[in-house]
Amino acid sequence: MPPMPNVATLPSEAEGDAGRPSNAERAYRSLKNLILGNELPAGSQLLEQEAAERLGMSRTPVREAMVRLKEDGMVEIRPRHGMRVLPVSSADMREIYEVLTALESAAAEMVARRGASPTELANLRAAVADMEEALGRDDLDGWAAADKRFHWLLVTLAGNERLQQTVSQLGEQAHRARVLTLRLRPKPTNSIRDHARLVAAIARRDAEGARKIHHDHRTKAGEMLVDLLDRLGLKQV
Repeated sequence: MPPMPNVATLPSEAEGDAGRPSNAERAYRSLKNLILGNELPAGSQLLEQEAAERLGMSRTPVREAMVRLKEDGMVEIRPRHGMRVLPVSSADMREIYEVLTALESAAAEMVARRGASPTELANLRAAVADMEEALGRDDLDGWAAADKRFHWLLVTLAGNERLQQTVSQLGEQAHRARVLTLRLRPKPTNSIRDHARLVAAIARRDAEGARKIHHDHRTKAGEMLVDLLDRLGLKQV
């Protein structure tokens, strides 16, 4: 077998052209999207060569992408077997939501305490309006996209990069379970109401109220998701 190329000898793949993502970045995004979309479900194995052929690139950027996915907690690397997609158990989901609840509630408190600008409030309200509009036409995928946008806006407005990184990583781990149960949950009208109440608390700079509203919202969402996974017998997703 010929020796594997060294990453250092392939700057075009590792670095990419100015303004364009590198092949390693493109491979990372593509593989992550396949996992998050359950096109590569838990337990799936993918060899470096298979992934490279699927993505139309060499094995070097694919190997880099797999290492990043391992760091994200989404896969394990198996020598000569590429990567295996790790399952997320209902117990994992309970822990993930406990952390997400604490961090996002802190973010809500931080945003309300410092005060949000008219533009920031308008962006939050627009996300709530998009949720309501999507739900009105029974578009659960559209609702989920607007809900995700709202939560990410809230976290970024807190201005804490480490908090953002942690929430992003945990949110991606929870995404598969949310996708699988999206159409099995009750219609999320209460969720929209919670978001509107949170924006109102932020607008009046009620830091404690914002923290409590979001803490209760995330707690209910986590409990519902874990309970649904348990009742359906989905111990791992």
